[in-house]
Amino acid sequence: MANNKRQQTTSEKNFSAACLFLNEHPMFSRLFYSTYVRRDSNYSGSAQGYAYVTEGGGIYCNPSKNLSTDGWVYVLCHCLLHLGFEHFKQKEHRRLWNIACDVIVARFLSDMKIGRHPEGLTPPTDAKTKDENTLYNHFVEQGVEQQYIGWGTAGPNEPDMFEEETSYYFQKEWGYLLAEGIADAVSLAVEVASGVAPSFSGTSRSLTEAEQAKNWFISSYPLLGSLASSFTIITDLRLCQQLDISIAAIDVMNQEIYINPSASLSLDEMKFVLAHELLHAGLCHHERRQGRDAYYWNVACDYVINDWLVEMSIGDMPKAGVLYDPDLKGLSAEEIYDRIVTDLRTYRKLYTLRGREGRDMIDDGPRAPWILREGMSLEDFYKSCLSQGLEFHQGRGRGLLPAGLIEEIRALSMPPIRWDVELAKWFDHYFKPIEKKRTFSRLSRRQSSTPNIPRPSYIINDDDIKGRTFGVVLDTSGSMDTKLLAKALGTIASYSIARDVEAVRVIFCDTVAYDAGYMRAEDIPGSVKIKGRGGTILQPAITLLQKAEDFPKNGPILIITDGFTDRLQIAHPHAFVLPKGNRLPFIAKGEVFYID
Repeated sequence: MANNKRQQTTSEKNFSAACLFLNEHPMFSRLFYSTYVRRDSNYSGSAQGYAYVTEGGGIYCNPSKNLSTDGWVYVLCHCLLHLGFEHFKQKEHRRLWNIACDVIVARFLSDMKIGRHPEGLTPPTDAKTKDENTLYNHFVEQGVEQQYIGWGTAGPNEPDMFEEETSYYFQKEWGYLLAEGIADAVSLAVEVASGVAPSFSGTSRSLTEAEQAKNWFISSYPLLGSLASSFTIITDLRLCQQLDISIAAIDVMNQEIYINPSASLSLDEMKFVLAHELLHAGLCHHERRQGRDAYYWNVACDYVINDWLVEMSIGDMPKAGVLYDPDLKGLSAEEIYDRIVTDLRTYRKLYTLRGREGRDMIDDGPRAPWILREGMSLEDFYKSCLSQGLEFHQGRGRGLLPAGLIEEIRALSMPPIRWDVELAKWFDHYFKPIEKKRTFSRLSRRQSSTPNIPRPSYIINDDDIKGRTFGVVLDTSGSMDTKLLAKALGTIASYSIARDVEAVRVIFCDTVAYDAGYMRAEDIPGSVKIKGRGGTILQPAITLLQKAEDFPKNGPILIITDGFTDRLQIAHPHAFVLPKGNRLPFIAKGEVFYID
């Protein structure tokens, strides 16, 4: 039993060393960086095989095989070259095409002297093997000779290339990545020959805790494996000191995670820290801040993430301590932030992974969406990595996950509801559809085709219309955007007309309230004359409207502002309309709609 365990540990180290070798190899690093490598008990290939590769970039390795580092390098390179040579093509005889591709890859690796082929995978010595298509046509016409069988990594007579209906990764240009890798290798060779750079020795070195933790996520934890492969780990002590990073931080835009080596984290602590930073990226905390204070938002997100990691038993919390409070269990980051801002003194000088009063989310860069070469934004890429990782994690039974985390991942994968749709639901709550009655006492217009047939008209009871109104408070201070006002007023007018709201009470306000009285809904967008343009004090307008004798006692109020206002006291049902990215300086009791 002890020998088996020791043998398994050695095999895992050899596999990790091979992954590190390919991650740093100039020719294969780009390809390897874009694939998803797994070696676990869920391997579904032949027991005789070593690995197989899928069209989407998944490489699945047999955990029962004990190979040297060079052996795993050979097997992984074989799978990578299937992608780089663009072997995933539609052929009538797929098995013959797979054999032809295996022979070409085996010959390439033999000529390049990369890795060491496992026993039984010696490449053919026939010099007539020119290219895949020539071999394939030869096999179709004359059959497959014995010398060409068994050069794949999936076992005797087993294919090692598989298509998949849903790819774990987005479609990559594998041939382009290999071409770039070859160019990198040539550039390095020129620099080595000129003495500018040291040669790439290819000798394996001992892995750091950060590298071991990253490889563990890639090979053994599907939920975060894709995200882990997308980030570069930086363990530069001097750089961490310059950035005031005491333990760790993440730069989401540049896809970098900084680990301070002086923190002396164990492997289990490193797993906890990496998972913490990766969840910041996957849950798009940098985008969800939406005008909140950066430090307090970071603190709120840390409480949520650390609670989940403790429940998931991923590694150990660093001895230096992290933000963890069982009393906040089950709350979202937004809810925790709303609690924090009511007691800033308590949460003012806390320690995050970056240090005291530090933010481990480095998002001071441009806020514009970054576009990947595949044509999607970085935010969408992170969301997709996490949502697809969740499917793999649950589908392979890799362990239980907190319900809150699952809900949040699924919510992020759904397209957000537009602000005007949410506003429409608000209108539906306060203005139920009016039942229209048919009557012959007031006939409708007769149709020209049947002029002799009288038709009833629809009438609305006056009692149903009475009191059917709401108030609009417009912030007309100098900081307000006129386009925002126009967009909001146009939407409000159209919804009012659709819900039979004939008149709306409108009040303009900056430092003084200007009562425009009741206005017909259709007249609001074109006839409103904005007055004021001073500072922002909205309470006078709220007070005026609530004390107005001609305004319903429970009439709803819609407040359009940019958020730069004082705390408000509102007794009536109400809601706010703000530009996206702005925040109110207090916790709103009513709903808040953010205009894009």
